[in-house]
Order: sequence, then structure tokens, then C-alpha cells
Amino acid sequence: MTEGINAELKTDRAAKLLAAYDDQLRGGAESADVPTSTDGPVIRVEYPNRGFVSYRSLAGLDGAELDALIARQREYFAAKGQPVEWKTRGHDLPADLTERLTAAGFVPEERETVVIAESADIVARLSGRDTVDGVTIRHTEDKADFERIAAMESTVWDQDWSWLTDDLVRRHATGLTDIFVAEADTTGEVVSAAWAVYKKNTDFTGLWGGSTLAEWRGRGIYKALVAVRAARAVELGYRYLQVDASDDSSPILQRLGFLAVTTTTPYVYTAKN
Repeated sequence: MTEGINAELKTDRAAKLLAAYDDQLRGGAESADVPTSTDGPVIRVEYPNRGFVSYRSLAGLDGAELDALIARQREYFAAKGQPVEWKTRGHDLPADLTERLTAAGFVPEERETVVIAESADIVARLSGRDTVDGVTIRHTEDKADFERIAAMESTVWDQDWSWLTDDLVRRHATGLTDIFVAEADTTGEVVSAAWAVYKKNTDFTGLWGGSTLAEWRGRGIYKALVAVRAARAVELGYRYLQVDASDDSSPILQRLGFLAVTTTTPYVYTAKN
């Protein structure tokens, strides 16, 4: 009986967190400090190299009307020579939205799980876990560190992540991002990095990054980076932590006390030359 009550309380809490997520983190909150335009219920976010479609709700659109809305976003960014991401959530309506995106030429990328926790709860759970033997974690505002982080990410993902340097410079300039780097004490090598993105006029801090070089995994670096960012969020008065978590990160975060509230899958259209 106790297990049933706990499960019910957990479900109720997850529903409340999802409502806060929908109310505070969708629509305009996803496009702060970036040029935007609107088309009905959607906001077109114009990043330097990629478009992004955001919305709080599609307000009952379906059928031909929804198809036309999707096509307009596709053509708007195609005319600019840019790919565009339409970020879907697992609880979005209409239920056939992803089918319509696919029919319009959008391709799904990896699905992630949206997990949320109370910042203060995570600080308490990770008390004493914000350090790692042989590793120094520090806050940085230095472009040279951003370049080293980009190089580390390029190694982790075996792709060119040099673009991340300018992205971190831009994020730092907004005053709404704290960037943390983890370095090996013996060599000074960047072994991991993560950043906290404070969502202006909301209760939320987004946790980004956390990739770690393969040989340094399993030592608690990821948890330590969560701990230092949670503490900073509490210090600044942000109640919630939110992560779009990969299949690797989601189980770790849920064991730390984060709750899964929905899923998110990017659908991307890339114009043909």
C-alpha cells in the first residue's frame, strides 16, 4: 500500500513539474536574446546557423491547416539556406504531428527524456559529492577555456565541435550562463565540462553539457558537475533544474532524484542545394 501511495505522489509531482515546464519553458523562454519572428502559434528562432521552431501549444490545429504551418516554417528557413529544427514533445497534440513533420521532409534525431528536479533537493542529495579526486572543477569566463572545451567535445563525439567556442562566448555574454570546466590535476587536460543556463523570468535552470572523456568516466565527474550547478542555481534563486537527458544521462539523473516528465525529439529539415 505504501508503494502505491508513493507512486501516486510521484505521478502527481511529475504532473505539476510538467505543467511548470509547459508554462515557463516553452515559447518565448526558448528564444531569449535571439532574433525571432512569429507565425500563428509558433515562434521562429533564428540562430546564426540553424532555425528553431518553438511553441507553447498548437492550439487545436490539425489537418491541412497544420500541414500549411509546417510547410511555411520549412520554406522560411530553406530560403535562408538554413536547416530548421522543430522540437516535439511526447505529450504534444495533435497525436499525428510527427507523422505530418515526416511527410513534410523533417527527419527525427535522437529522442531525449525531459527530467526535472528541485534545485535544493539535488544540493542536499549530492552534499559532499561536488569534488572528485584528481580533478579540479572551476568556473570559467575565459575564451581560451571555451576553445579547450570545444576540443574536448570534438574528441568525445568524434566530430568538429569548434562552433561551440563561439556559442559559449555568446552564452557567457548574456549573463545568463555559468560555465564549469573539469581538469585533470596532473596534466591540466580538460576531461569534462558543463554549463548552467538560467532561464530569465522563470524558475528554471537548464543543465547543458556534461560530456566526459571516455577514460575519465565512472569517477563521479558528471555528478560533481550537477552538484556545483545545482548549488549555483540555489544561490541565484532558481527553484528547478531541467535537463533534456540522453539515454546515458537519464538513468543517472533519475537516481539522483530527477523525475521524467515527458520526452523530446528534434525533427530537422535540411534544404537540398
